Amino acid sequence: MKNAPMRLGGFLALFTFLWSSTVLATTGGGNTSPPRTPVVLFPAFHFTRLLVKVVNQTAFPECPRYGTFEDWFLNDSPSSTFSQVCQDKLLTLVYKPHAGRPMAKRFANQRGVNVKLLHFGKTASAPFYEPLYQFLEAAGYTRDVNIRVAGYDSRLTPDMDGFLGRTIELIEEVYRENGNTPVHLVGHSNGPLYAQYLLTHTSQAWKNRYIHGFTPIAGNWPGQGLLYPVYFTGLNTRDFTFPVDAANAASSAAMYQSHPSSYMSSADPAIFGDAEIVLATVEGGRSYTPADNLRIFEDAGLPLARHLAAYYTGFVKFAEPAFFPNVDVYAEKGSGFETVVGLELQDLSVGQLVTDTTVFFTRPDGDLNQEDITNDSIAVWQNMPCFRFELTDNPGVDHFALPGNEAVLQRLLVNLQRPKSVCACPWLGDVEPRTANDH
Repeated sequence: MKNAPMRLGGFLALFTFLWSSTVLATTGGGNTSPPRTPVVLFPAFHFTRLLVKVVNQTAFPECPRYGTFEDWFLNDSPSSTFSQVCQDKLLTLVYKPHAGRPMAKRFANQRGVNVKLLHFGKTASAPFYEPLYQFLEAAGYTRDVNIRVAGYDSRLTPDMDGFLGRTIELIEEVYRENGNTPVHLVGHSNGPLYAQYLLTHTSQAWKNRYIHGFTPIAGNWPGQGLLYPVYFTGLNTRDFTFPVDAANAASSAAMYQSHPSSYMSSADPAIFGDAEIVLATVEGGRSYTPADNLRIFEDAGLPLARHLAAYYTGFVKFAEPAFFPNVDVYAEKGSGFETVVGLELQDLSVGQLVTDTTVFFTRPDGDLNQEDITNDSIAVWQNMPCFRFELTDNPGVDHFALPGNEAVLQRLLVNLQRPKSVCACPWLGDVEPRTANDH
């Protein structure tokens, strides 16, 4: 028995050695600093790479029956097989009215058309943000480890295509793979709408565990006025230019009319009212503001568009306390640019061309893509109890330059290193996630 203490001491020494080895292996030697706050990015409208596979489609005989093409902004390998008109037609959604079916289930791709998110979760899925990825890498981050991307099909709203479940799973995976470290959400343009939907359709307990904070960059919160003319002129997503021929204008405009996200991205009357003219016609001398949004489609004889607009305009709620995100928010916006918010067209026929003589309606202090009304609308979040809210203006930095702007990225890095607010707020409670219909 005299050796018992020695045996115990040997066991403790072995345990200490093994424990020390484990700690050193998991912390990188003597470095005991916490893991970097991981980032999940929500890209802008059509900044997520989509792969479109066509197999025996017969809806449009003038288009190829088989083949593939990609759809995304600044696509550097455009299809030589599918014309822009055919791409528009094949990406037009089919709406199947069915009163007993949830709205999100009433849409389908054209028969024989399959659309897939390319490289979901990886930085390769959204090439536009290369400057952001490189900046974070220079700060010690690693692509596809603590820089991830929550891409989505930009034709659809966030209640569709499994977006919510897929994105929750991604965030929880990133949390676990980075030492159970809460994740910071970064969104650009339309991306913040999808992040906001997630934050208002998960419980406070889930956010307290998994979310570090939220950096929306030029969030398109209540939409923008320019979407209303697009229902008549179209807009090519590869370079965000107006079509230059009538066939392309007609195919593109019809495509946007079929996409729920178009209406979600159109200026919401509840926020805009009649503050700007978004559409006017030479014939009849009529003008329309966001407050007239449903009348636009009535006057144009577009009953399906009116039906979808009534449901999807203002789809992602944000301006009322019940829809505050209740996480720390560090928002960025640009300003100082004359920004187009509407057009004067000849009439309300579909497939019109924008020419050198087209009259543009503008506001003076937007970010080149979105007007000031849109960019300033989340100021109401300063009323969030307990959680931080900051909205930083970047005069002279336009909408598309913001995600790569040095000052914006430096602030992001600082905010990633800030401790998250710990809010034991009884008025928040541990609410259950809202359902997809509670928009």
